[in-house]
Amino acid sequence: MNSRNGSLPEAADASAASGDKSEGAVSALSGGPDLDGGLPDGNGAVSPGPNGGFGGFGSLDDDGGGAGDPVDWGLARRVALRTARREPYTAPRWRDGLEEDFARCTALAEELVAECTGLRSKSGPARGAVTGRAGWIDANLASFRRLLSPVAAKLSSGANTPTARLARRVAGIELGVMLGWMSTRVLGQYDLLVIEDEKPEDQDIVYYVAPNVLALESRYAFDPSQFRLWLAIHEVTHRAQFTAVDWMRPHFISLVESVLEAVDPDPKRVVVAAQRLLEARRRGVDPLEAGGLTALFASEAQVETLEQMSGLMSLLEGHGDVVMDRAGEGLIPSAPRFGRVMRRRRESVRGFAKVFQRLIGLDAKLKQYAEGEHFIATVEEVGGTALLDRVWEQPANVPDIAEIRDPRRWVSRMTAAEPVEAVEATESVEATA
Repeated sequence: MNSRNGSLPEAADASAASGDKSEGAVSALSGGPDLDGGLPDGNGAVSPGPNGGFGGFGSLDDDGGGAGDPVDWGLARRVALRTARREPYTAPRWRDGLEEDFARCTALAEELVAECTGLRSKSGPARGAVTGRAGWIDANLASFRRLLSPVAAKLSSGANTPTARLARRVAGIELGVMLGWMSTRVLGQYDLLVIEDEKPEDQDIVYYVAPNVLALESRYAFDPSQFRLWLAIHEVTHRAQFTAVDWMRPHFISLVESVLEAVDPDPKRVVVAAQRLLEARRRGVDPLEAGGLTALFASEAQVETLEQMSGLMSLLEGHGDVVMDRAGEGLIPSAPRFGRVMRRRRESVRGFAKVFQRLIGLDAKLKQYAEGEHFIATVEEVGGTALLDRVWEQPANVPDIAEIRDPRRWVSRMTAAEPVEAVEATESVEATA
């Protein structure tokens, strides 16, 4: 399996062309009925809606959900759409050919990723869907709603109290602000989390958020054909990770479910979080570094699982970053520039945007890319791609977050606990023989 140095596609705030960092890549996405017309067609693309914008996926409108739902979903959607603001680049002249471009790039990216990594999806050809901000918001809301259904059952007993109703609305506002803010920055995303028998055609999709892609191409004068292929390679790499490795999807979902099963509505969690915050401050540690407010309010069992998830996601994001440059070598001459621009934008976030990223855990996610790349580079330096390929053999071989940050610990574990120095010495002797 090959890997390379790269950078995650970063989304711009298309309307303001701000320097904020984007989130993009793997997430809990799932499709649904279209808002404006434009379901995936035979070429794996999504057609624009009749209003001249890009299609959406699954309107929740004013459906706030049942009394036991932990989130007021209708409110979340309204807040998200308000936060996302009006989409730029919706005129026909901007979208002409976009669906065809991404359908072509997605198909080519799949072949390039398979050739580069040896990972070929067992779920058929990848399908690319071009959408707008509202479509991305709806897809994420639909996925979150399914994902949180076990929590709804758990909280249903006290669902009709004034406190519970207020909590649902607060959760709706929080989720809406987060998704609306991120919808202005995401470029691409792979739908991975919830696979159900219902409407399989709306799942396992690689999404491209058109207005954000167009804004970034325009602002930095990116070559569209190269940039879109570069982006597609990253997202299709994530799809290959989850559909070529048999155990990956159920393993990841089991970690997510483990976190959700440990949800504790006890108000004492606030006291524990406050204690954790004060203790971190005393030790001079950033209390939000591990994952924002989610990690701060997590129970001990959830913290342990979140650390496992962090290790896995660092591996997957780092792998996606390094593959995107290696797989596109010779076809994307501008890839080094794309990477430099994305990294500069990533590092330039200031003010409220920086604080918000820390609160929602996005800063922690950004670290995953760099830490994952460092892990892969170190492992390949010691044992080449053959050693790195061991991460795909079984869940037990996935590095935890401590091993991601100190790759030699993982190398030692994979080489029957031999000291890494001995492994390197052996390789040196063999190289000089």
